[in-house]
Amino acid sequence: MSMRIARYAAGAVLTVELALGGCLLAGVRIPGAVLLGAEALVVAALGFEGVVLWRLWLLGRRAGAGRREAMGTALRTVVPEKVRRLVAHELRALHSLGLWMRRRHAVPEGALAVPYTGPQTAMMYGLVFVSLVETVMLALLVPWPAVHRILLVLDVYGVLLVLALHAACVTRPHVVGADGSLRIRYGGLFDLRVPATTVATARVERRYPEGRLVHLHPDGVLDLVVGSQTTVTVELTRPVEFVRPLGKRGWARTVRFHADDPRAAVAALTRGRTVPSPPPGPPG
Repeated sequence: MSMRIARYAAGAVLTVELALGGCLLAGVRIPGAVLLGAEALVVAALGFEGVVLWRLWLLGRRAGAGRREAMGTALRTVVPEKVRRLVAHELRALHSLGLWMRRRHAVPEGALAVPYTGPQTAMMYGLVFVSLVETVMLALLVPWPAVHRILLVLDVYGVLLVLALHAACVTRPHVVGADGSLRIRYGGLFDLRVPATTVATARVERRYPEGRLVHLHPDGVLDLVVGSQTTVTVELTRPVEFVRPLGKRGWARTVRFHADDPRAAVAALTRGRTVPSPPPGPPG
C-alpha cells in the first residue's frame, strides 16, 4: 500500500512543480495561500517518499547491497518505470542539443555511422515553423497577458523539444562496427545492439509499413520506421531482445530500419561478416 501511495506522490509532485514553474516563468501572480498550500503538499509528499526510500534503502543494506545499489533499487521501486524513462528520454534529447553539429554519440573509431534523419528533417523543421507561427498568432489573438505568457512558455519549450528530438537523431546514428555488429537507434528513444554473430543476411529493401515508430509483427519482424519507411532488412540467426521507448520488451527475428544510404550500410555489414580470419601461427 505504501508503495502505491509513494508512486502516486511522485507523479503528483512532478505535476504540481511543473504547473507552478510554468506559472512563475510566465510571470503569473500566484496567491500566497495557494502557493503555500501547494508547497506544503509537495513537502508532505516528498517527506513520505523520503521515509519509504529510507526503509527500502535499509532493507537493501541489510540484504548485503552497497550504498549506491541499495539506493538505485529503492528509486526503481518507488518511481514508476514509465516516468523514469520519459525523464531520461527528455534529458538525453536536451543533451543532444549540445552535441549537435560537433560530434556523434558513441561511434567508435573504424565504425560506420549510418544517418537516418533524411525523411523526417523537413517534417521536423515544418513543426518548428508551425509552432513559431502559432506563437506569434496567439500573441496577437489572446488578450489576457497571463494566459499569453503561459502559452509562450509552453510554445517555446515545445519548439526546444522538437529541436532536441531531431538533434538526438542526428547525433545518435545507426552504427555498423568494424566486426560487422550493428547498433540500431532512434535518438534517445530506441537502442538495439545486434552482435556480428547474430547477423545472417542484410539487404536493401524499401518498404512503407504502417504503424508506430517501433512495431513488432506477429511473425517476429521488427520495424523501426522513420518517415513512414524502412530501407534495410536484416535477417538474424537467432532472436534478439529489444526494449520499447516506455520499457516494454520483445524479441525480433528480423529487423527492418531506415538508412539514408542503405547500400553503404548493407555493404559495411556484409564486409564486416566476410573479413578473412588471420592466418594461423606456426605450429608450436
